[in-house]
Amino acid sequence: MAERSTAAVDVADNSGDEPLTAKADQSTADGVAHNPERDTDSDEAQGSGGTEGPGKKASPPELHSGHKLARRYRLEECVTRLDGFSSWRAVDEKLRRAVGVHILPADHVRARSVLAAARSSALLGDPRFVQVLDAVEENDLVYVVHEWLPDAVELTALLAAGPLEPHDAYQMVSQVASAMAAAHREGLAHLRLNPNAVLRASTGQWRIRGLAVNAALRGISSDTPQRTDTESIGALLYAALTQRWPYENDAYGLAGLPKDIGLIAPDQVRAGVHRGLSELAMRALVNDGATASRHEAACTTPEELVKAIGEMPRIRPPEPAFTAPPEYQRTTYQQGTYGRPGPHPGATQQLTSPPAPLESRTGKVLKWAVSALLIAALGLGSWQLADALMDGDKSNDTDNTQTQDGGDKSPKKPTDGRPIAIKGARDFDPFGSDQSEKPADISKAYDNSTASYWQTDFYLSPEFGNLKSGVGVKLDLGKVQQVGKVSITFVGETSVELRAADAGAGSEPTTFNAYTKVASGSGTTVTLKPGKTLKTQYLLVWLTKLPADNEGHWRGRVADIKVTS
Repeated sequence: MAERSTAAVDVADNSGDEPLTAKADQSTADGVAHNPERDTDSDEAQGSGGTEGPGKKASPPELHSGHKLARRYRLEECVTRLDGFSSWRAVDEKLRRAVGVHILPADHVRARSVLAAARSSALLGDPRFVQVLDAVEENDLVYVVHEWLPDAVELTALLAAGPLEPHDAYQMVSQVASAMAAAHREGLAHLRLNPNAVLRASTGQWRIRGLAVNAALRGISSDTPQRTDTESIGALLYAALTQRWPYENDAYGLAGLPKDIGLIAPDQVRAGVHRGLSELAMRALVNDGATASRHEAACTTPEELVKAIGEMPRIRPPEPAFTAPPEYQRTTYQQGTYGRPGPHPGATQQLTSPPAPLESRTGKVLKWAVSALLIAALGLGSWQLADALMDGDKSNDTDNTQTQDGGDKSPKKPTDGRPIAIKGARDFDPFGSDQSEKPADISKAYDNSTASYWQTDFYLSPEFGNLKSGVGVKLDLGKVQQVGKVSITFVGETSVELRAADAGAGSEPTTFNAYTKVASGSGTTVTLKPGKTLKTQYLLVWLTKLPADNEGHWRGRVADIKVTS
């Protein structure tokens, strides 16, 4: 996705009206009520200096590419100019990274509310949201600096290619609902949650941009913010399942529903839609007719939606496609035709008897000579092998004994055990919202190469942003075996624990408490040795403290894991 669409935090909606329950603040300076038909943030308006909409008190500040804010943020490109404010792609010259910036005059009618919303959002510090990095009033300007995610893709762009797979839609609604529930617990609402505001990062994590700030920039408020955001999540899920916007008007590049038929369930719009997700979308959208007919209660808050998702059977990712090897082709060679084209399929081939072998005196002599040479070679090789084994036994006797205090001899214990093959692995995030982290790359953690690695999501502190105690990798050794040590190579200094399941576990444990801590350490290359004899089939490599990723975040990267007896 182009960086232009990523930086405009929730400003480009491609929408001609506001179908949800949020409404604009009526206290504009010129007394003009909010007109959804004029609240258009089309792609054509971005960066084109489009006309300003209602609700403004001051003109956008006359800024240009190269202008610096706070001697630090250099403006690069104006991506939106609308309704008295402008949005820019910029560079933080202090940290040498791209950022996004919203700018509006200090005397703008919404300047105070924008500052307050930005500071409240920054205090939340939840990595599931695009982070507000700075909110400043300076030189008659108010500006809000936020993260820039050039590798993220808007849900709008994803849906342009077609509906999401059930597992992807499940992950999206789970993560978005969980994040919004956490925000509402802190008194923060979004009110402009739409396909442009939801991003999928390259790591697979879903993130939300414009929390509180986007609504403040537009002067939007709601008497029922929880219901507004819940209905918005339902609309997102509906669009993800059907590639249709659940209202009559087209929006966000999606066609609306046919007129005069009302809101119908996603599985009635498109064949093959997951039934459970279809019902969940309707419960969030609060369609009383559909929910009553299916005996399901409506979800009016993100917390209720999270609970409803938790009651669903978990939708697992599709199994990787397996391509069968080509069928074995038996090759036959006919005497006299090797190296020559075979007969035409329709041709008639006359069968002839092979010539009798030549049994001459010369032939017999040659055969006896070859046999004698083979016997001599075998005898010589056996003698040399026996001699080497005898020398090896003497050497081993010398190496495995040592004289101590008068000639006492004791055997030396072997220093290294045999390698134990890892039969399978699984990412493990029992305290996260979706209980998984980068499952697609898990094989890179034990592929015998330190050039590739499995990595965690990124966090705002080494202690996982205080959101959880850790994440890890579960290892399946195929059967119960004695484990002597586990060697782990990380990218960056990482703290880690080795945990093990009971030897009697019949299957892979799914809870954190089922694994007992047996060793711990930290570093870039860590060797973990249990304090006593350990027999198990299932191990857990549990990361407890993460290194910095040189981008202002912290994340763990496991380059290689080796297990020996």
